[in-house]
Amino acid sequence: MADSNYDRSVNTFSKLGQLLQVEYAMQAAKQGSTSTSIGIKVKGGVILAAERKFDSLQESRLMILNHNIKIQEIDTHICCVPAGIIPDARTLIDYARVESQNHRFTYNEPMSVRSLTQTVSDLALNFGEGDPSLKRKPMPRPFGVALLIAGVDETGPRLFKTDPSGSMMEYQATCIGCGQEGIQPTLVEKYDENMSIREAEVLALSCLKETMEQTASRDNLELAVIPIEGGQFIERTPDYIDEILQTLG
Repeated sequence: MADSNYDRSVNTFSKLGQLLQVEYAMQAAKQGSTSTSIGIKVKGGVILAAERKFDSLQESRLMILNHNIKIQEIDTHICCVPAGIIPDARTLIDYARVESQNHRFTYNEPMSVRSLTQTVSDLALNFGEGDPSLKRKPMPRPFGVALLIAGVDETGPRLFKTDPSGSMMEYQATCIGCGQEGIQPTLVEKYDENMSIREAEVLALSCLKETMEQTASRDNLELAVIPIEGGQFIERTPDYIDEILQTLG
């Protein structure tokens, strides 16, 4: 209860130097009900793999799966996957799409992955009193969502992670969601920048399969890739995912 007076405002530091509202938002991005997602960058491109989490097997049988898509296309060369409070994620993703299209319209070129990620991170910081220079009205609290943003631009494949604090980091391979602490050591051990896109996909699905509470299947996993060749977002089919799962046993 010692910090009870410090978590009422997003602009007040606790005695330990923490912004508790931001800390709570970061916990929301990896709580137990949050699904796990993985991003892996290799020389041939970048991939995202995501778990679709259902409250029960019965719910998964009744749900229209196409309405529960985790991996979202932002532009033809950029995609992302969220972990945390999904309505917050929709706000950030919609904003990213608009900014990317505005950039294309203004400069007649695709937006770089880093610039797009920086734009999203700037919006994530726009809470509390916010920045009056921004077009968007500030949120009364931090966004409770982390994002993996992947894409291919003139510099090659890129993979970034953002969190509710507004920070962004670039990775070769990383994960978000409730299973991230169990998966990250496996990625550190098995990642090889020289692996093929297919090998990266197998590694990602293998990691998710080992940490998922429910049995991994074509219905509760998603996979997408943006290869250097063509540089276009490709969503893998359920049959493709099923083929990899069968090789994993």
